[in-house]
Amino acid sequence: MSGHNNQSKHPSPIPSRGHGGPRMPVQKAKDAKGTLKRLARYLGTYKIQLLFVIAAAILSTVFSIFSPKILAEAIDTLFNGLMNKMNGVPGAEIDFAAIGQVLVWLILLYIISALFMYIQQIIMVNISQKTIFQLRQEVHEKLERLPLKYFDRTPHGETLSRAINDIDNINNTLQQSVTQLITSVITFVGVIIMMLTISPVLAIVCFLTIPLSILATVKIAKRSQVQFRSQQATLGALNGHIEEMFTGHQIVKAFGHEEKAMEEFDSINDRLYESSWRSQFISGLIMPLMQFINNLGYVFVVVIGAIFVSAGRITVGDVQAFIQYARQFSQPIQQLSNISNIIQSTIASAERVFELLDEEEEPKDTSRVKDIEQPQGAVDFDAVYFSYKEDEELIKDLTIQIKPGQKVAIVGPTGAGKTTLINLLMRFYDIDSGVIKIDGVDISTMDRGALRSMFGMVLQDTWLFKGTIRDNIAYGKQGATDEEITRAAMLANAEHFIRTLPEGYDTVINEDGSNISGGQKQLLTIARALLANPSLLILDEATSSVDTRTEAQIQEAMAELMKNRTSFVIAHRLSTIKDADIILVMKHGQVIEQGNHEELLQHKGFYADLYYSQFSEATA
Repeated sequence: MSGHNNQSKHPSPIPSRGHGGPRMPVQKAKDAKGTLKRLARYLGTYKIQLLFVIAAAILSTVFSIFSPKILAEAIDTLFNGLMNKMNGVPGAEIDFAAIGQVLVWLILLYIISALFMYIQQIIMVNISQKTIFQLRQEVHEKLERLPLKYFDRTPHGETLSRAINDIDNINNTLQQSVTQLITSVITFVGVIIMMLTISPVLAIVCFLTIPLSILATVKIAKRSQVQFRSQQATLGALNGHIEEMFTGHQIVKAFGHEEKAMEEFDSINDRLYESSWRSQFISGLIMPLMQFINNLGYVFVVVIGAIFVSAGRITVGDVQAFIQYARQFSQPIQQLSNISNIIQSTIASAERVFELLDEEEEPKDTSRVKDIEQPQGAVDFDAVYFSYKEDEELIKDLTIQIKPGQKVAIVGPTGAGKTTLINLLMRFYDIDSGVIKIDGVDISTMDRGALRSMFGMVLQDTWLFKGTIRDNIAYGKQGATDEEITRAAMLANAEHFIRTLPEGYDTVINEDGSNISGGQKQLLTIARALLANPSLLILDEATSSVDTRTEAQIQEAMAELMKNRTSFVIAHRLSTIKDADIILVMKHGQVIEQGNHEELLQHKGFYADLYYSQFSEATA
């Protein structure tokens, strides 16, 4: 089917109607440690670059850390000169040359520190972008491998939230917070060493604030992690609701459900506000608490330092340097506390992305794949059983034989299994037991892509992407020429209306196709299928939403499309399938009647009841 269905840019199923299972609530992963390890494995691919980041961070931090100690020499020189002058020491003066030399060294250190910091940032941005590129690629490839049942039970907005919002959140953290984390740790260690070289006693006073800081951070981080998980999950639910309401806004308005939709939006939005407020409020407590704890330590350092200076145990420059180190000592702790909040949010996002990557995939094709070089279109269902849920059997002992080139109509009430039959034929779902064959080949032994490429689909819910009419038709065949596109449009009765458009084939279709009519969309999807030239064809209520004149044009195009092709037509309006070679009447997953239109009317069974009930409704 690749390249010529009209439901998505990738091989897509017919939308199932009520049998895909209920939508599952958002699951909240709780293994934060495991998630971090798994995320770290992505970074592990770039070990050498990370070593350069760490080396640049060390050098940048070391040059920055030495600055207060060097500045202390300038202060001591200035202070000693002033004190000697005040004490009337003969020939006492301030050595400005020495001070100038120290300042030059300081400027040089700051420049070198900034240079290494820049190198560190550049390398880390490169690592983070490559990591996120890999993660996005894995998510995209995973979505390609997911079975239809995943999309049946998961809101589109939820999937989009994981694939876009959560990955962006991880990207921001890797790009900004990882380098800050490395720098904070190195600064913390370096400052401790420098403080110990100046005064072990003052250093111990500063260290006493660490347990309090750690305790406050851990307690608050645990509480905020729960709220961040809730925030990300609720954001996914909100995205799902908005996506549904936007894509179905006409239906919402037609049935007057705007108020109900707003109420549901308000409910989800209130939950998002509550969880966001709680997560930000709780995590916001960390910084004030850290400031308070650090200020207590700072006061003790100043008081004890003043006593030591008066006793001659350390110099004024050393006290000034230590005060700077005390401030630098608190900064990495505060930064680490702040980073911990970001990491909580990132863990919640990473967990959701990994949940998607861990979803059950479509079973892999067998190693011995069979292929049909020239499909004829013979289709056999032999004792097929299928159920969406283990305890609710839908298709029971289904046996059908269809000859090449036959037009097969599938009719029946909603939930009878019509769409399910097509999904099984294209292996969007695998059967529980029995065999489905095409030209005598068991489809379970065929490559899914090769199998689906044999089919063309024209659905009631037309799908056109934003682009020119030419591009939308050409989507049915890679490398199609303009002549082939024009011929397909002519066969589909679309050439006339295309020529009447201002830009003709170069007319750009909106994202929702709102600038052309529903019938015109249908004709374009038929042209696309004609261009693809499939061996088998699936038509799903393709003319149920157009006017009589357009329906006649579409029926004529359909007739051209179905020539010499095995065709499956799903229709509720029985008047459109009178000319079908075989009509399969389904009820509760079983074919209860089989034959052509005249034979089934003469049988006076379920089909006859359906036909005459529709005929009477049409004439009433």
